Amino acid sequence: MPSQPNGNTAEALPNYEDELARFEAEERKRLGLDKIAAKEQWKDTINQDFFEDQRDHTTILVSGLTMAHDNFVQAGLSGLGYKIKALDCPDNEALQFGKEFGNRGQCNPTYFTVGNLVKYLVKLRDEQGMSTEDILENHVFLTAGACGPCRFGMYVTEYRKALNDAGFEGFRVMLFDANGGMSQATGRGVGLKMDRAFFVTLGKAILAGDALNAIMYRIRPYEVEEGSTDKAIEDCREYIMEALSNKKSIYRALWKCRKRFQQVKVDRTMVKPKVTIIGEFWAMTTEGEGNYRLQRFLEQEGAEVDIQLITGWILYNIWQGRVDTRARMRLKHADMDARKGLKTTETAKKFAILKIAEWALKGTFYSFAKVLGLGGYHLPDMVENADLASEHYNNELRGGEGHMEVGKLIQTVIHNKAHMVLSVKPFGCMPSSGVSDGVQSIITEKYPEAIFLPIETTGDGAVNVYSRVQMMLFKAKRAAEQEYENLLKEKGLTTDQVKALIEKNSRLSKTTHYSPHKAAGTAANFLHEAA
Repeated sequence: MPSQPNGNTAEALPNYEDELARFEAEERKRLGLDKIAAKEQWKDTINQDFFEDQRDHTTILVSGLTMAHDNFVQAGLSGLGYKIKALDCPDNEALQFGKEFGNRGQCNPTYFTVGNLVKYLVKLRDEQGMSTEDILENHVFLTAGACGPCRFGMYVTEYRKALNDAGFEGFRVMLFDANGGMSQATGRGVGLKMDRAFFVTLGKAILAGDALNAIMYRIRPYEVEEGSTDKAIEDCREYIMEALSNKKSIYRALWKCRKRFQQVKVDRTMVKPKVTIIGEFWAMTTEGEGNYRLQRFLEQEGAEVDIQLITGWILYNIWQGRVDTRARMRLKHADMDARKGLKTTETAKKFAILKIAEWALKGTFYSFAKVLGLGGYHLPDMVENADLASEHYNNELRGGEGHMEVGKLIQTVIHNKAHMVLSVKPFGCMPSSGVSDGVQSIITEKYPEAIFLPIETTGDGAVNVYSRVQMMLFKAKRAAEQEYENLLKEKGLTTDQVKALIEKNSRLSKTTHYSPHKAAGTAANFLHEAA
């Protein structure tokens, strides 16, 4: 044995593992834990058995997007022979169900969406008298999933946990992952056949929903008769749902919508601040109490709302595909074992497919928009967005909206697209809060003219959120009014003279007419064109 500095031989060190084991055994005995049977690691029980021969009696439940999108998906897939039910927009009752049966510390979208599903099933059982066995046998839930770095990647497990605790153990939750497709049982034929007809129908539903929502937020703030836009929207939803469910021309339905909108009288000389809503996908998209009905609240406070479309998110995924493929091409060795590896991929062909997909997506959306009367609408430029954001936010960080929130704020300011940007995210949303509350502070320093407000939603903080929005909206209103007043002086006109010019030009008085972009506000753009 080596000698110590004092010349003595070192004693053998004690076996700490044995000491710890002995101490643990003594403590377990002292606390009475030695009599408790050893526990096994919990494992998620996944049931995705949905077969072709179950299709006739199985109702597929869908939810999570706007009501227009959910209803159009319901109609479209019904036309393909499926039994589809779009759940109502999640409300605070759904939130309570989510908190009762869900884990602690979930984010707002999880509480609302899982609670909405549980609420529907509980009412089937307790109010309509359907047995639990019938519910399990005749229903399946289809939801979106992702590989997000936050809790979104665990949504499907949270669904199953809440369903089990609510008494619906074994309820089928089918996860559709935009990055990896959807796992389904095989052997007896899949219940949900994801073929060309499925994706074409789904695409029509999403793009039609986007176009309808976009034109709705253009028209409603300027309606002369309150509620007339909502009535027209309800009729248009019926036109489009009827076309999708009966496999009729979607263009004919959109044309009927255009004619229906012409019956809504508008006055675009009303000066309103334009507010762009960005943020976490679900929080900025939902129209219910999950974001305190912010779109409606902003309109009631005298603003025009500029929303983000699902089409933009799809374009972002196409952009990711191109960037990732280009980056993998530069590797010294093929990443053959990776899920997105290029070992068996023809990169030129992949780039061509992605480009064709982008052209098809944009072409279809713009054709829908043109027929509907959504003129002058521009989908986001993903390359510009990434380039503008890259100085402040690494494009490789893909959590949530990734760099897009930073890019959207910069684009809004430099292109003068809106008077105010409102970023909405769930309480504690790691990707979105990290962006809005961190990086965006640098952007607002760089662009001091930006009116930017980040807010977090928890389901029970509406008063605080409304108060903060009202304070920032006051600044946006003053900016819109100043913009319009300066333009009137520049043109040497009064508001009455502008209205007289409009009366002489029937094209300007059309409901679906939208002036070319010159300023942030719609009234200012209208004045530019009218003068």
